[in-house]
Amino acid sequence: MRLSDFDYKLPSELIAQFPAPERTDSRLLHVDGIHFSDRLFTELPGLLNPGDVLVFNDTRVIKARLFGHKATGGQVEILVERLLPKNEAMAFIRASKTPRTGARILVADNIEFEVLGRQEDLFHLRCHAPSSLPDVLEIFGRLPLPPYITHAPDLIDESRYQTVYANQTGAVAAPTAGLHFDDAMLARLDQMGIHRATVTLHVGAGTFQPVRVENLSEHKMHSERYTVPERTVALINQARSEGKSVMAVGTTSLRALESAALSGDLKTGESETDLFITPGFNFKVVDRLLTNFHLPKSTLLMLVSAFGGYENMRNAYEHAVEQRYRFFSYGDAMLIEKQS
Repeated sequence: MRLSDFDYKLPSELIAQFPAPERTDSRLLHVDGIHFSDRLFTELPGLLNPGDVLVFNDTRVIKARLFGHKATGGQVEILVERLLPKNEAMAFIRASKTPRTGARILVADNIEFEVLGRQEDLFHLRCHAPSSLPDVLEIFGRLPLPPYITHAPDLIDESRYQTVYANQTGAVAAPTAGLHFDDAMLARLDQMGIHRATVTLHVGAGTFQPVRVENLSEHKMHSERYTVPERTVALINQARSEGKSVMAVGTTSLRALESAALSGDLKTGESETDLFITPGFNFKVVDRLLTNFHLPKSTLLMLVSAFGGYENMRNAYEHAVEQRYRFFSYGDAMLIEKQS
């Protein structure tokens, strides 16, 4: 398939610029093959059964965007893509002139970043500061809202562009399917006997990078680090043995699980993934996917098309536009049943 196969027309007014008043106020489009059902997100528990497993990505979004200047005075924008040990990071840099190895970037007049090198479009940086780099980002950084959200991040975003169960610091974009859950919804699932499991996949800035090739076989995904705990594997194996379903809450949870099962059985542990899922992919772990609506020509739209069926998803997105669903990070949700 080609990049143009994943394009669709979206009126700009359907791009959600702000979250719903409450986390669970979103709508839910249930897609099972050719069948669509318009629901509310609060109806999700009614579509689940005791013993089912929901797998959440517990990554926590960092304030990854920094603004500074070079010694020459040139303005620089840093977008941290990944935190590394020893106060180091991989980052995208926007500047009028590309900084070279050894260059220094000053942030907030007293925090210095040294350019250690470059790997393709990412720069290897070291932060020279008395405090840790995560602390520097928390104090001086700004929340990296997606480029299609046009307002500057505020206190509401700092709360709502973060899941209520976020625990492991390191993402530069939120696992947005999880934004619809509040504590009351999670408690309700617990009371129903729904099992909650976690994975950690630190979403990188590469998730915002457009696909630049028409031939999808030429596209290279940015690598992301993920962890699958032993408890999660045990709960999924138990659900399998009991004939229960496994639902990934978000495409990041799905990618972590399917990456950990590429060799056959689902494996626990920590690893890197650059898995690029397109139609024809053989899903081994996930039965159902809860996700938001994704950008035209995006790798995430390709993933959901692989999961729910290409024609089914084209029709579902056309339906969502007609029914005025809200799109992207702060938008409404979809529950997609896997199609063979």
